[in-house]
Amino acid sequence: MRHADSHFKGWAKPGPIPPGLASGVAVEPHETLDAISGHFRLFQLRDGHRFSTDDILTAWYGTSWCPTARTALDLGSGIGTVGMICAWRLPGARFVTVEAQADSVVLAKKSVRFNGLTERYEIREGDFRHGEERGQPCPRDPAPSEKLADSAFRAPAVLRADEKFDLITGSPPYFPPGTGVESEHPQKLACRFELRGTVVDYSATAARHLALGGFFACVFPTEPAQLARVEQGARDAGLVIVRRRPVVFRESEPPLVALFGLMRATDLPEWFRGQTWVEPDLIIRTRDGKIHPEYSAVKLAIGFPP
Repeated sequence: MRHADSHFKGWAKPGPIPPGLASGVAVEPHETLDAISGHFRLFQLRDGHRFSTDDILTAWYGTSWCPTARTALDLGSGIGTVGMICAWRLPGARFVTVEAQADSVVLAKKSVRFNGLTERYEIREGDFRHGEERGQPCPRDPAPSEKLADSAFRAPAVLRADEKFDLITGSPPYFPPGTGVESEHPQKLACRFELRGTVVDYSATAARHLALGGFFACVFPTEPAQLARVEQGARDAGLVIVRRRPVVFRESEPPLVALFGLMRATDLPEWFRGQTWVEPDLIIRTRDGKIHPEYSAVKLAIGFPP
């Protein structure tokens, strides 16, 4: 076991000492401590789920279109990637994150301490699909493939019915169980496959907890069948996809995912509720494999080297 190195990359005297230097949080041999935003660092398992471009884009998109949020909620927050970036981008906001995997919660809590966020960042362990009242079941019955005990669906809610947030973010898993090669690592498995909720569940929860005029940002595959799931989930929850940004991972290739910005229909003028502004493709890499200039600008905007 070792402690965070006193040589903090990107920091030099006489600037303010990054919180991590005085946090006393240890980096265990099976963990890494990685740059994420500015002086913020993220604890990750060496052989577990690692933060992805999808996470980075979700945080950037949400904070770009809701830049004055005072309260923020991250659903299915994992190791805290989206929440940490959002917290760096919104230094005056208070955060609540919800994650069901205990191992990921442990890592996220270490990152909170290391980054000096304990006063405005609360991590709750649990399944956000639980009803708002104690003992109320999930909005839908669990599928057998989820392999979760029935008692887990009658646990106390992790979100109170009266809790509202200006910004809600989510990076839902993309695939139903059994539709692809499933990792044996539980962290990786839950990040790709819908073990604890679908994009429909994310939308329903977001709709219940958005403040007046609030913004819900998420990322999801954009091929027709997957896009239809996002659109159906939005309709069922009373949300409007007000903007969509396709993401192309290599120039000249089709977009694989898209960023979605949603708001409650009742918060919008009636004439506006039936339309979505589809933005130009966001390209991650050029044809020759170099980082695209716009994605470099995105990375700079979240305090990450371009």
